[in-house]
Amino acid sequence: MKPRFITFEGIDGAGKSSQIAAAVALLRTRGLNVVQTREPGGTPLGEKLRELLLHDAMHLETEALLMFAARREHLAALIEPALAAGSWVVSDRFTDATYAYQVGGRGLDEGRFAALERWVHPHLQPDLTFIFDLDPAIAAQRLAGTGVAPDRFEREQTDFFRRVRAAYLRRAAADPGRVRVIDAGRTPDEIQKELEEIIVSHCLK
Repeated sequence: MKPRFITFEGIDGAGKSSQIAAAVALLRTRGLNVVQTREPGGTPLGEKLRELLLHDAMHLETEALLMFAARREHLAALIEPALAAGSWVVSDRFTDATYAYQVGGRGLDEGRFAALERWVHPHLQPDLTFIFDLDPAIAAQRLAGTGVAPDRFEREQTDFFRRVRAAYLRRAAADPGRVRVIDAGRTPDEIQKELEEIIVSHCLK
């Protein structure tokens, strides 16, 4: 079976993390070798860049360039070798997140984003992407209940997350063959059932 690259996206607090674990478990029960990773991060260099990106203030274009620098390393050191070896790759975020957060949330020029996307991975997009869609007010309530100190993205105001959400939905509308929008306001069991059905029909048949 052809190895697949699956990504999970959504605003902070949308609840994708536990569903990633369930999806990876599903694939492994089918006898597949699965590499689970995240962005920014996924490699030793990428994790160092992640710390800078999540905690240090910087210019918008610096932020975007570091996101794509971490992604280029991620692709070269982990994602592309794993796929070439026949493993499936499941990632918590990829380039859709940069479009949503940096273009949608922060106002990065779309032309510059597109140029970076073409440069860093011109021939590779995820085979399947789930965007967890949730009202930012509900997401904020969920985050507040975790007791975990927020990073600099999570400290943004509700209007920022509304723009991020809208950008995610634009990205989904532009690529309906790849992207599935998931109603993240439902119970975890309902969401998991839908994800399993999509993964089986889209990737495992």
